[in-house]
Amino acid sequence: MMSKTNNFVFWALYAVAWLIFVGLSIEAGGLIVNFFFSLFKPEFVQNLYQKLDLTAMYNDSKLVFFGVYSFILSIAILKAILFYIVIRLMHTMDLKKPFSSFVAKQITLLSYYTLFIGLLSYIAKQSPHIGVLDDQLNQFWVDAQAFILMGAVIYIIATIFKKGVDMQNENDLTV
Repeated sequence: MMSKTNNFVFWALYAVAWLIFVGLSIEAGGLIVNFFFSLFKPEFVQNLYQKLDLTAMYNDSKLVFFGVYSFILSIAILKAILFYIVIRLMHTMDLKKPFSSFVAKQITLLSYYTLFIGLLSYIAKQSPHIGVLDDQLNQFWVDAQAFILMGAVIYIIATIFKKGVDMQNENDLTV
């Protein structure tokens, strides 16, 4: 049984997860809008979200532009999806009996998304095409190693959780 303090902390974290999800969704939406404006109305880019102006890159090489923006959009969208999974997990999880196959699957899914975000960020960070825009673009993949490590830790937790679900199911059958 959860104490009132733990229950309060859980719901406070649930609210924080919602705030982060909304923020990440706004960021992803803003980046999508920037992408289309940079293609069709590049003169407005300096007035848009984060003033991400890659028109010089677009003029130099459309292929590099689309590659870099693909990384940026993919990472932003995956981060929003990651927190959507956290919200769905927290909303659906039964705190009185948390060891369920649904929770185990969601935690495993969280580990995959976190690891994938980290790997994509790391690949983008190592790409030689960034050049002069490194300072402007670094914000999108600065935390690559942290996501990779966090993905590994979450995967370990998911494996332990899955084993706990198996043991609980086995115990339920014996009783």
